[in-house]
Amino acid sequence: MRKAIIAGATGLIGGELLKLLLESSDYQEVISISRREIPVQHKKLVQLIINFDELEKYANSLRGDVIFCCLGSTRKKTPDLSVYRIIDYSYPLQLGKIAKANAVKQYHLVSAIGANANSSNFYTKMKGETEADLAHLNLPCLHIYQPSLLTGDRKETRTLEKFSALIMKVIDPLLFGNLKKYRSIPAATVARAMYKQSLKPETGLYIHPSDHIKNLA
Repeated sequence: MRKAIIAGATGLIGGELLKLLLESSDYQEVISISRREIPVQHKKLVQLIINFDELEKYANSLRGDVIFCCLGSTRKKTPDLSVYRIIDYSYPLQLGKIAKANAVKQYHLVSAIGANANSSNFYTKMKGETEADLAHLNLPCLHIYQPSLLTGDRKETRTLEKFSALIMKVIDPLLFGNLKKYRSIPAATVARAMYKQSLKPETGLYIHPSDHIKNLA
């Protein structure tokens, strides 16, 4: 029986993952850490409402077998790039350090397709730096997921992403070979892959491009 900690359960992937964890007979307790309460009640769910800027204060409560980090923002929601970086880089890295200190067996990170610490693009560079710095922590088991454009029912309206999803329905079948990883992917598929990988007693670093994620799910 496992105990999971999930950061970002209010998001698209995190919400799908939370459902799987609560329905699973393999997990006896699920701790959700978020800034606000989520409208979910379950006997296995413990909601920890926190200030992410003070993550270290909650370290003693973040003990378990697996940490799932599904944190992330958008330029529309977070136009200040310094704040954007705190959410997408600093928080996941701080969680990784807590996982290391608490001897958490697995850490699962939602990153993005094209993540590259040497990129000239702010977003892909930031994601790449997050991956690299987490890898340097030498966690017992680190899974990094690099999904392409996510599809699914979001709580908030994102006009551009809705339009992109419609375009990708046409383009997806045309992407073969090395381009296959750029096909859009349902958030539920990413969540299933994360859940299934968490049940495996593995150690080491694993990086999962978008097309491989579909195979894992």
